Amino acid sequence: MRNSHCPSQVRGGAWLLLAALALYAAPAAAQDAATKPKFEVYGFAQLDFGNQIDRINPDWYDVVRPTKLPAFDGEYGTDGNTFMSVRQSRFGVQSWMPTGAGELYTIFEFDMFGTGSDAGQTTIRLRKAWGQLGKVGAGQNNSTFMDIDVFPNTLEYWGPNGMVFFRNIQVRYSPIQGESFLNIALEQPGASADKGEYADRIELNNVTPHFPVPDLTAQYRRATNWGYVQLGGILRYIGWEDLNAGATDFSGHATGWGLALSSNIKAGKNDVFRLQGVYGEGIQNYLNDAPVDIGIQENFSDPVSPVIGVALPMWSMVAFLDHTWNDKWTSSFGYSTLFIDNSDGQADDAFQSGVYAAANVIYYPVPNVLVGLEYTFGNRKNNSDDWSYSDNRVALSFKYSFKQTIGGM
Repeated sequence: MRNSHCPSQVRGGAWLLLAALALYAAPAAAQDAATKPKFEVYGFAQLDFGNQIDRINPDWYDVVRPTKLPAFDGEYGTDGNTFMSVRQSRFGVQSWMPTGAGELYTIFEFDMFGTGSDAGQTTIRLRKAWGQLGKVGAGQNNSTFMDIDVFPNTLEYWGPNGMVFFRNIQVRYSPIQGESFLNIALEQPGASADKGEYADRIELNNVTPHFPVPDLTAQYRRATNWGYVQLGGILRYIGWEDLNAGATDFSGHATGWGLALSSNIKAGKNDVFRLQGVYGEGIQNYLNDAPVDIGIQENFSDPVSPVIGVALPMWSMVAFLDHTWNDKWTSSFGYSTLFIDNSDGQADDAFQSGVYAAANVIYYPVPNVLVGLEYTFGNRKNNSDDWSYSDNRVALSFKYSFKQTIGGM
């Protein structure tokens, strides 16, 4: 794996596919001339008011993320913090415009939930910036490896940790459209690495990522009268280069891959089961709440590369039930888990597994308004130091939605 490079035919094939997708849009079927443009403004304001009964990284004070729970005793201070948050409030606009090459669809959407360098802040965060003409779309949208319909009717923002959930920049081709569909995409690559027990070695401080080709993703859904079954797949090249001059060379690469099988099952008129199982290696950044893609593996028999990077195997599952009591009341409850097969160079307190569970009751007094009470549970277990920590969260949520459509048929 040391000093490996992506074959030129792989790079060439990826960009040829991009060119073919762009050309495909030109001969798309013409839209009915009588169709009128349509424009829609939508969103909601939401307050989450509750108590983080235990403790979590303060940047994530209003959600439950197992990866952000303490890795050792006292890491984030005293248990019990009351919070009030409007961070998941959302605003979006979308449009449908007839053209001579088919319907042009666009969407621009953001919320106020800061992540990355804005973690813990209430700030504008882009969710979607997308356009699609006929069978070709481009921009930022839900990953083509993802199934958004697995997300349950819960109120806590982050949701099931074991679900594939990632919005990414991509170019997507949709040869089959409708209730049953097929999508294929090239997505922006990226990954994270855990240097583990060797993180403080000077030799590893100048190892940089290298992504010569985009991630390849696909999904196929088969719709039925009882719901649907969907299979998603991903294949990715993760590389890194050692820029240090010396006797050692830590350059290398790994192949990330994964499969996601998901379904919605309608059990009568009032119940929907939302299910997903995921297995793969080096795909953690596509999961809703997972740690790093690459871990350190000891390789002491090779003096040039005494440690190497490896794609970490993982599996996860989601199982939730959404129940409608009547036209005023609903509930959702379920469970999700994620397990990482840690490498031998990772630290004892590295994240190994997490659990997420939730249950709620939601009241809809009038259209576009809801009030809900929800309990959320999270658990973290470490790699090999026997540490386990659980968090309990209780919150009352108020949500006020709006939508206005202009134009259309």
